[in-house]
Amino acid sequence: MAMEIELKFLLPEYPEQLIEGGELKVITRHSIDQTYLAIEDGQELRVRKITDLDSGEVAFTHTFKDGKGISRKEIEYDISEGLYNQMIDAVKAIPLVKTRTTAVWNGITVEIDVYTQLQLTVIEVEFDSLEEAESFNAPEWFGEDVSTETKYSNKTVWKELQKR
Repeated sequence: MAMEIELKFLLPEYPEQLIEGGELKVITRHSIDQTYLAIEDGQELRVRKITDLDSGEVAFTHTFKDGKGISRKEIEYDISEGLYNQMIDAVKAIPLVKTRTTAVWNGITVEIDVYTQLQLTVIEVEFDSLEEAESFNAPEWFGEDVSTETKYSNKTVWKELQKR
């Protein structure tokens, strides 16, 4: 089982100037519809519909995560559109929709998520080790580190969306 080690920051504003200036190089742009099938005791099952905003290609994934904090176990694999639709129909939930820009800044891959149903934009950085994550010095433009604040986790944001 792979480990996901990531830090998440509240991005105060979308870094358009850094992109235009070439300091932040965009690799991909995706629209992601994310729906949770089960959430319990630090474990989660979710499905995603991922649309490449440049090519129009669509992919579907199923993910299991286990753990809390900046380091969690993760298993993710591709599924068919039919299986995705069956799972979505079974839970009858509102998907969490976000636009993800994957980019490279200062040799580091970052993911910027703009949530379309909320007033929320975050930037995430994944690491190969806990030591690497703990020694990371984020630039000021990343904003506040919310990596361990559960109110900014995708599953918490998704649960809040279901109450609307």
